[in-house]
Amino acid sequence: MIQAEEKADVWLPSLITDTPQEGFELAIKLPRMGVKSTQSSKEVLFRERAKYSQDGGALMHASEVIAVNFQTVAAANDYWK
Repeated sequence: MIQAEEKADVWLPSLITDTPQEGFELAIKLPRMGVKSTQSSKEVLFRERAKYSQDGGALMHASEVIAVNFQTVAAANDYWK
């Protein structure tokens, strides 16, 4: 059971969303939260973002990660049937 103080840290209570648009937004948020969890220095995050934002390969890889996450969210939502 989640304690009260831990509940405040819960940013992902469920993969269920009302619409595909919300599902896609969640698919984008998932890797962002993963990066934030593994790299806590905002200075490093912003410095590296400037580098990869100009790298087509890195951007395509980011899109692939989002697509995989969207597949997962869509399946969790029974494809919004």
